[in-house]
Amino acid sequence: MIPPKPPARAERVSLWRYLRLFRADILSAQPARLYRAWMAEFRTPFFRSFLCNDPALVDLVLRERPGDFPKSGRVSEGLRPLLGQSVFVTNGETWKRQRRIIDPAFEGGRLRDTFPAMVAAGQGAAARLGALADGAPVEIEYHTSHAAADVIFRTLFSLPIEDATAARVFEEFKAHQRTQPVLNLAAFVPLPRWFPRFHRRETRATARRIRALIEGLTARRMAEIAAGTAPDDLATKIMTTPDPETGERFTTAEMVDQVAIFFLAGHETSASALAWALYLLALYPDWQEKVAAEARAVLGDRAPEFADMGRLRCARDVFRETLRLYPPVPMMVREAARAERFRGRDLAPGAQVVLSPWHLHRHERLWERPDEFDPGRYEGENGREGLRRAYMPFSAGPRVCTGAGFAMIEGPLLLAMLVRACRFEVVEGRPAMPVAHLTVRGRDGIWLRVLPRG
Repeated sequence: MIPPKPPARAERVSLWRYLRLFRADILSAQPARLYRAWMAEFRTPFFRSFLCNDPALVDLVLRERPGDFPKSGRVSEGLRPLLGQSVFVTNGETWKRQRRIIDPAFEGGRLRDTFPAMVAAGQGAAARLGALADGAPVEIEYHTSHAAADVIFRTLFSLPIEDATAARVFEEFKAHQRTQPVLNLAAFVPLPRWFPRFHRRETRATARRIRALIEGLTARRMAEIAAGTAPDDLATKIMTTPDPETGERFTTAEMVDQVAIFFLAGHETSASALAWALYLLALYPDWQEKVAAEARAVLGDRAPEFADMGRLRCARDVFRETLRLYPPVPMMVREAARAERFRGRDLAPGAQVVLSPWHLHRHERLWERPDEFDPGRYEGENGREGLRRAYMPFSAGPRVCTGAGFAMIEGPLLLAMLVRACRFEVVEGRPAMPVAHLTVRGRDGIWLRVLPRG
């Protein structure tokens, strides 16, 4: 059995047809040859883009010379009403300053400090799903989104998802996603700075409401820090960390931008990965039983402890394989700052350089059985080599996701806790087909039957 994979488009289509396909799904808008090509060039009347699957080129762009390939503004154009000038969209000195302040909050020791909040969120998710475990179909993406949002609010602001403000942000964010903010004119046509971006009314409205709620949380935390009553969570750590070079801290407005991207990156991507992991375990019940048996052996009936994570190896490998097959962020776009020459092709300054975890993770020349689900592959040489050369669900190099370590604790932890509590089965006639807009989600949701685990 092969996990679901979107169909590829015809090799040659008109620009108008491509834009229509892209609007429906980024993944099925791409030709099948990208699963074997080391590099491909795409031309439009407005710009050229070059998709690079060659591991040497990926390393060049992300690790060796990242300053020559800044993040392209094309993808982020539609997200700016929500993200402002967050670390996700900035480049150069602004980005470096932001990372100097943010990174200490996600260092190894802090992961141990945030672990109890993750466990509490996992217990809440297991209880909610346990209450629904009667075998009826459940749209699992909603529940993984709920769980991931709970993790974010508990670790960032020490608030459970049941808190009124946290619940409102969660609901508003779902509404913001439905507006498809990435599909903005400026993502396809290079527009001057002064030209209006024509964001949808609903996109602007939901972004304003989310930012207002986050601003309230941030201002309240600023007051608690000043009064000496703030809890020791991620928000407090970030807001009290000075830039080691200038001594400056984030202002309230800057912190709103960063919290918005923490919620976007930490909630949306984690929810996507956890939903696909549960779906894959439903498709492959033998692997589900291995995860459940491991969770019972390591955890028993008690709450997980940080030291347990090193022993949840099966859950880790299942989550790792899920990220390979369904990377939450399927494509990353950089921009050539100067003229380049890649594999005999000339790239002009401003050319778009696309790095695609989706295609790299399924590349037929780099992975054995690339479309198959096999968490055991990482015990073999091809799997280990793939991790080194062709695996980047969190990007790589200086711009690697700040929360990568956080996500690799959160994902296996929640997976083990949920599978320990419940059994998941596929719903006949409702296969999950992946589509990508902001992240890789199920086209019509991901539906599973949930049953109690005896």
